Amino acid sequence: MDSNSSSGRPRARDLVMNHIHICLRFIELLVHMFRVMASRRRRVERTYELGYDKHRQIIHNLVYKSDETCYKMLRMKRKPFEKLRDMLYEHGKLRDKRCVLVDEHLAITLHILGHNIRNRVISTWFQRSGDTVSKVFRRTIRVLIRLQRMLLKHPVPIGPEETDLKWSYFQGCLGAIDGTHIPIIIRNNQKARFRCRKDIPTMNVMCACTPSKLITYILPGWEGSAADGRILRDALSRRNGLKVPNDNYYLVDAGYSNCQGFLAPFHGQRYHLSEWASGKRPTQTPEEVFNMPHAKARNIIETCFGALKQRWAVLRSPCFYDVKMTTLIIIACVVLHNYLTMEVPDDLLDNVVVEGQELGTEDDASNEPPEVISQVGQTDAWTAFRNNLAIYM
Repeated sequence: MDSNSSSGRPRARDLVMNHIHICLRFIELLVHMFRVMASRRRRVERTYELGYDKHRQIIHNLVYKSDETCYKMLRMKRKPFEKLRDMLYEHGKLRDKRCVLVDEHLAITLHILGHNIRNRVISTWFQRSGDTVSKVFRRTIRVLIRLQRMLLKHPVPIGPEETDLKWSYFQGCLGAIDGTHIPIIIRNNQKARFRCRKDIPTMNVMCACTPSKLITYILPGWEGSAADGRILRDALSRRNGLKVPNDNYYLVDAGYSNCQGFLAPFHGQRYHLSEWASGKRPTQTPEEVFNMPHAKARNIIETCFGALKQRWAVLRSPCFYDVKMTTLIIIACVVLHNYLTMEVPDDLLDNVVVEGQELGTEDDASNEPPEVISQVGQTDAWTAFRNNLAIYM
């Protein structure tokens, strides 16, 4: 037993020494890794300090040199760019990063939205890595969406003081609703659901706008094969969806049902403006008399879609992002559209609504929220309302 115990002690001692040796080697490896990381960080900081003036010169030539260059490259002039930059900093909580300032965040994002350029092209133009451009773009898109509570307002109904002839007939109207198709890139196993009538994968986006060309509601994400009426029912059923008071309504085209809250034209009659422009015969029936101002007024939503796609090329052709990111990009483009459409006053943020309050309403506990339409269904009362309106016209 003495021989066995004496031979077991060296083995235990050797095991302990081996464990100690392994721990020491591991500690040495960690120290070496930390030294390499620190040297790389110092090298990166030194490179950034040397290139800072070059990056600022690029932004100066792109943004601050002239209004013409700024509009061509970023789709807005210098003054709106500076106001939007300040809004993103003060209220979107967008901050300068170690190597990219707020104005460069905004310039990279607007350049991608306005020209639908690939990441590698932007990285070459701004002298940034592809990873930096991707992070900057995604971060700025999410910050832009935070401004929707400031720039997406509740619509105001048409009143008796309306002077525009095409809107004066529609008392209580909130605006117009329609859908538009945005081309997207999708996986092959999902193309059938997103394929529209033009046999290309698209996303059907529903929007509501006011007579002043401000978009007040947007619902992206639906497949291109979905019908407009189905998307409208989904918008009404959502918790924070489309809110239409019982006393008001929107103008819609023939793709929607004529039901309470949504005034559609008469079927089987001339409706589109191109048919009226031919001038072959004058209006003869009350239905045609109704359809003509209805088409002129509802055309405001088509004008909004045209302005959106003309300004932001990312909405005209498939962008290089997945469906989820494309949805955020569409919302950000709508926010930018409202910002550029309205005259942004300096005290815009005085009208900001805190979380939990409704947009466009006063902070008064005595004001009860109006009853809203929760479902789509045809009624005799609404049909009679349209018929009486046609006779009145």
